[in-house]
Amino acid sequence: MDTTLGTIIYFIVLIGLMYLILFLPQRKREKKTREMLSSLQVGNDIITIGGITGRIINIKDDDITIESGVEKTKILIKRWAVKEVIKPVEA
Repeated sequence: MDTTLGTIIYFIVLIGLMYLILFLPQRKREKKTREMLSSLQVGNDIITIGGITGRIINIKDDDITIESGVEKTKILIKRWAVKEVIKPVEA
């Protein structure tokens, strides 16, 4: 009876540690990403998950139009394809 209770407690502690180590940090990253995507604005400089950099010129629902390169090429991307917003360097 003693070993059964010990085994159950061991598994409960193991599952709790797995949650803390694996799932909690992932939820925090997902929340941060959702907040970043919802706060996108026209004029933000962004980097896509494909490595393209550009400036947002239009946002419509889930579609974002960016200008990229010297020729100001317009590219239509999905909102989920934005990896990060480039923050200007403050002096």
